Amino acid sequence: MSEQWSQGLQDRLADRSAKVVVIGQGYVGLPVAMRASQVGFPTVGFEISPARVEALRNGESYVGDVSDDELRAALDAGYLPTSDTADLAGFDVAVISVPTPLADGGPDLSYIEQAGATLAEHLTEGACVILESTTYPGTTSELLGPILDAGSGLGAGQYALGYSPERIDPGNATYTLVNTPKVVSGVDEASLAAVDGFFSALVDTTVPVGSTAEAELVKLLENTFRHVNIALVNELAMFARELGVDVWRAIDAAASKPFGYMKFTPGPGVGGHCLPIDPSYLAWRVKQHLGHTFRFVELANDINEHMPDYVHARVTAMLNEQRRSVNGSRILLLGLAYKKATSDWRESPSVHVAERLAESGAEVSFCDPYIAEVNAHDVRFPLVGWSPEALAAADVVVVLVDHPEFDPATIAEHARCVFDTKNLLRHVTFTGEVL
Repeated sequence: MSEQWSQGLQDRLADRSAKVVVIGQGYVGLPVAMRASQVGFPTVGFEISPARVEALRNGESYVGDVSDDELRAALDAGYLPTSDTADLAGFDVAVISVPTPLADGGPDLSYIEQAGATLAEHLTEGACVILESTTYPGTTSELLGPILDAGSGLGAGQYALGYSPERIDPGNATYTLVNTPKVVSGVDEASLAAVDGFFSALVDTTVPVGSTAEAELVKLLENTFRHVNIALVNELAMFARELGVDVWRAIDAAASKPFGYMKFTPGPGVGGHCLPIDPSYLAWRVKQHLGHTFRFVELANDINEHMPDYVHARVTAMLNEQRRSVNGSRILLLGLAYKKATSDWRESPSVHVAERLAESGAEVSFCDPYIAEVNAHDVRFPLVGWSPEALAAADVVVVLVDHPEFDPATIAEHARCVFDTKNLLRHVTFTGEVL
């Protein structure tokens, strides 16, 4: 039976007649839906937020990597944004791209569970379900599969089930969904063939692995690697300052080595959905399943989570040197997003820096052209435009994100005092300090 439906699905994938449903139209799901529509698949974007559905239907993108023009082209091609589960009926391929936050230190898989239960009502023999959400090894086969089985009445071998970790890097114009290799997996051979067949139509290169658990580990490995190395340079930056060494020059010099070294740079902490969360998923699974502590992850968490405290301490010391108190000082934070050239400020360390300064009595404001354009109504602190006047009005300007709009020369000319956590001003002379 599996060979029969597998060939039928492969045929529909090859002629682009397969109906594709993408559950979740956020930073991951919307680009997938756009690409599926672009290559010719009839595509449905399912989103539980009515406000997001309305924006999408009006051709207004809230995701930085998807332009309004791209969205409107998809709408013209038949892309359907919806929150009506009836529109999921008859799907051939469903991709689950929903959030997987932490709750009380453990994984919150309620969004995956809800998505699975919803899809199960419309799952038919020969269809394919692919989980993209970041999670611990075992989720696809141990959690999602049973939900689909129970809700659909189908069983193993009657439909395809796989996992393919998302590798979206918001704001990265060089490596996109299309040219970034896509890891694919399935719970069996037919499932792997279906998942690979679908993503081969969307991206340049696929990387098949032996099991869904392997694929789930890939994502956690990638981000735990980054998390640990960022923690290393963050702690090194603090020690180097006390030793009187320029850590930024040392890092640049080390990066000249063509082998055995990969460049990471320090900053005010880590943010986004991935780095503050993914390593904790892996540590949680190791603790729960094996009873061991993942010491590297816990140490990296401790260092990175306390970087906003270090920034607060440094800004306080700078003000003290000017015989000023944090209480009552006007502090302008440049950058609310968790990384440059993006509007994504989930788990951003900038928020934690702002909160600590505000708790000390500072008058805190943000400047972030990306946030102001996208979702300024959600920001707790005042947002100001990028201007010499805004820079000059602050007692201290803190560079938290190296957005390309933040011109170093303008900052150096108009800001009274700068604390630069990103080494943005390395080529200009300014009053202040570097992380």
